[in-house]
Formats: sequence, C-alpha cells, structure tokens
Amino acid sequence: MIHPADRILVALAGLAGALGVGLSAAAAHIAGATSLATAAQFLLFHAPALLGLALLAGSGRAHPVPARIAGFALALGLALFSGDLSVRALLQQPLFPMAAPSGGIVLILGWVLVAVAGFAPARR
Repeated sequence: MIHPADRILVALAGLAGALGVGLSAAAAHIAGATSLATAAQFLLFHAPALLGLALLAGSGRAHPVPARIAGFALALGLALFSGDLSVRALLQQPLFPMAAPSGGIVLILGWVLVAVAGFAPARR
C-alpha cells in the first residue's frame, strides 16, 4: 500500500510537469518571457526529483521521513520560486514580496535534505 505522503508527492510531480510544459509553451509565444521560461525549467527538472523521492521513500531504499520532508520542501520552494516568476511574467506583479528568494532558499534546503536522506539509514 502506498503511503498518502508518497501519493501526494507523485501528484505534485505530475502537476509540476504539466505546469512546466504549459509554461514552456507560453514562454515560446510571449516575447521576452525569460523568467517564465526559467519557471518552466525549474518545474520540469524538479518533477522527476519529486517522483524519485516518493519512490525512494515508499520502497524503503531511503529513510522515508527525510526523503518525504525533502520532497515537500522542494515542492514548496518550487511553488514559491516558479509561482513568483510566473505571476511576475504574466501579471507584472509579484506573488508577494520576497517570494522568489524565499522559494530559492527553500529549494536549496530541500536539496540539502535530499543529501540527508541519502545518508540516513533506510528502514528494512
């Protein structure tokens, strides 16, 4: 049986992938939308990471607690960072002050947690 947290991470991965493709298409049709293209790239290259973390946590190949926390940290950072870049590109206003830098910091911390998950002994 799949853990509910892993189901959520898989769903977030699918959402990130779909949004990444959609934003890539939008960026191709909007002149000067480099920040929209950056948001799309972040979404697209973090989607497989979220899938991988869910699979590692669910299979027991990584300790599930740090792996799941890392996944949710990446998802939150991605929402803040890519969300702010997208809103700025499409609506010419920020998501909220310091959203992108906050999201970037959360993404960095999420990747540090991925490293922690790699060293934490996996449960058998």
